[in-house]
Amino acid sequence: MSNVVLEARDVTRTFMISAGFMRGKRPLHAVNGVSLQVEKGEIVALVGESGCGKTTLAKMLLGLLPPTSGSIHIDGKPIGSLGRLDIANVVQPIFQDPYSSLNPRKSVGSIITLPLKVQGDANPDTWRARAEEMMELVGLPRRVFNNYPNQLSGGQRQRVAIARALINRPRVVICDEPTSALDVSVQSQILNLLQDLRSELGLTYMVISHNLAVVEHLATRVAVMYLGRLVEQADTETLFSAPKHPYTEALLDSVLTPDPRLGVPDTHLGAAYPNPLDMPSGCTFHPRCAKVMGQCSKIAPRPIATDSGHVECHLYDEQEETGRLAS
Repeated sequence: MSNVVLEARDVTRTFMISAGFMRGKRPLHAVNGVSLQVEKGEIVALVGESGCGKTTLAKMLLGLLPPTSGSIHIDGKPIGSLGRLDIANVVQPIFQDPYSSLNPRKSVGSIITLPLKVQGDANPDTWRARAEEMMELVGLPRRVFNNYPNQLSGGQRQRVAIARALINRPRVVICDEPTSALDVSVQSQILNLLQDLRSELGLTYMVISHNLAVVEHLATRVAVMYLGRLVEQADTETLFSAPKHPYTEALLDSVLTPDPRLGVPDTHLGAAYPNPLDMPSGCTFHPRCAKVMGQCSKIAPRPIATDSGHVECHLYDEQEETGRLAS
């Protein structure tokens, strides 16, 4: 039996964007041919610059946004054949800002028990007991059951969001920047809580993050996204110790160090991010790549298997090298 609980197969998502007054619309390929498998018990981190398509991919995996082409599968079943409640029973989100994702007019107890009502728990007499049990599990005191979000700290609000996501015991949780809106002193508490819940409840996580320190601490596998493509996938230890794609190297080089004498690191990526409405030809990363070669501007790289994943880069294309030597 397969351990894959969530899978994207050659998924694309295209939005039609206005090109200006009287100029019609142009396609924006937010996600462009992504294939990704998430296995039971994994923590897969999705990293990349803002605008690369991470959140769009997450919305498709949650069933909130249909793909333009390709398919999403949950437990091997196409997501289009499943109802909203069937998807929600398996996959749940935790959003970036716990204050904006919680209804300020609802009490903590109402927020946490809402999924029980929506997803059809037939025994209302048990709702409060189940909510209080989950509150205890995520580290919330029962006395805040009747409080409102504005009466809680940022860390407590995020614990409410986690409790709401887990109340019906989903198997996969997609976390979109789960700690970025929190104080640094609280971030480690939430990360440790997520780790503990993973062990206790047998959860599988997909984590979207800009914080590479969080990724290194939390993830078991990392997928690097650039302009709608997954340019590298590898287990966390391999990716951080020996990155293959030049873009992955640049991301790792961009991490600030505590030593003020080192200044701001130079990633050699330049200040300008490519226009997603006007994609570069060939490898979309070639205008910013420090290792660019002649064919990079003409030919899009193919996915090349590695020991723990894949990389899309001409530097590792042995077939291409063999062809050049033969000619």
